[in-house]
Amino acid sequence: MEREGRAGGAASGELVTIGEFARLSRLSAKALRRYDELGLLRPALVDPVNGYRYYDPAQVEGARLVAWLRRIGMPLSRIGRIVALDASAAAVEIRAYWARVEAETAARRDLAMYLVDHLSAEGGAMSRKLGSTDSTDSTGSTGSTGSTGSTGNAGGAGRTGSSGGAEDTGSRGGRGRSPGSGVPGGHGVPGGPGAVRLAIRCAALTDTGSVRTTNQDAAFAGPRLLAVADGFGEGGAEASAAAIEALKPTAWGGGDGALSAADLLNALEDTADSASRAVRDAVAPCADPDGSGTTLTAMLWTGSRLGLVHIGDSRAYLLRGGELFRITHDHSLVQSMIDDGSLSREEAASHPGRALLLKALVGEARSAPVAVACRPDVGLREVLAGDRYLLCSDGLSAVVDESELRAAVIAAETPEEAVRRLVGLAHEAGGPDNVACAVADVVIAAEE
Repeated sequence: MEREGRAGGAASGELVTIGEFARLSRLSAKALRRYDELGLLRPALVDPVNGYRYYDPAQVEGARLVAWLRRIGMPLSRIGRIVALDASAAAVEIRAYWARVEAETAARRDLAMYLVDHLSAEGGAMSRKLGSTDSTDSTGSTGSTGSTGSTGNAGGAGRTGSSGGAEDTGSRGGRGRSPGSGVPGGHGVPGGPGAVRLAIRCAALTDTGSVRTTNQDAAFAGPRLLAVADGFGEGGAEASAAAIEALKPTAWGGGDGALSAADLLNALEDTADSASRAVRDAVAPCADPDGSGTTLTAMLWTGSRLGLVHIGDSRAYLLRGGELFRITHDHSLVQSMIDDGSLSREEAASHPGRALLLKALVGEARSAPVAVACRPDVGLREVLAGDRYLLCSDGLSAVVDESELRAAVIAAETPEEAVRRLVGLAHEAGGPDNVACAVADVVIAAEE
């Protein structure tokens, strides 16, 4: 009777016991029972009398896929969605998942390297201090390892499309030709004895473009904050505005802005969480809240250090030594394909999935019991007098070649002129999307 039941339930060939299927699939019987309970891998037949599970050998390939996905650390909930897809769609989903893992790993690596640099600097300063204390001949004191510089008075520009400037706080020190510049550092701890006081001059501008009828981009430039956000979906405009607004309390706090590196890292983490919550709240009234959201790329200036918050495919660039460096990494499908060598930069420009983001600040589906938040990357950057920073949405970077961006950023005498030139370039390229950009110069602060 059992033999008849097994044969009658076969999808292809003869069914096998759970023990035999475990051997074929290289999964334990315990794992197979767990996957059955979760709906990931149902047996072909369950004996109604004794409850024994039987599997079709044709299910081995699906079982191995589940095992491989677990091996790369994919959550079971996501595996459940992937095993229901056809092979091509499943491949796209796996690529997107792994690109996100790599992006998050890279962000943790950057933080780890910063901590190594920071603690090494602190250890060196402590060693010098102990050496001075132990020496009976020494009468000098050790220098501070941090600069407490103050920012210049900068104006802001919001979503209105106007540019904002700052009063001149000193010489820019030769834009793009900073002494000692080379490959721009991302983990350095600036300051030390004799460190100059720095400030920023900045401007921001948004534009609807030549094709769109509404503007979902936002930009801001102020004495503590430089930010751009590119909204999408039904609540895109609200999302981009909310993300930038959430940064302002942290960015403007701290008195003269002389936060320690540790305090700034904590502030960046708090800021990232605040932005995520603000976006979820802003798009909650939408019919499809998890289909609305925004990218966000922002810099928080403390007078001695610059903190970076980044998620999505808006970008930040640094002009130093006459070279334009991109200092953010796109959280997009095409960028992940470029990274693994399966797509060239030329092919990426026309790839049908070029707008697919792997990470963004999004709303929360009303049916979801727990919000699944994508956390922005955060980090600290070394700054030098003469640096010029550009933040922009893909309405600029996707249509204007990087060499043209560099030429425009170099040619502009002021941040106000720079943002106007850049928006003009986007229009000359057809202006297919909203545009947001913000430019800041790091200058030597004027003497009080």
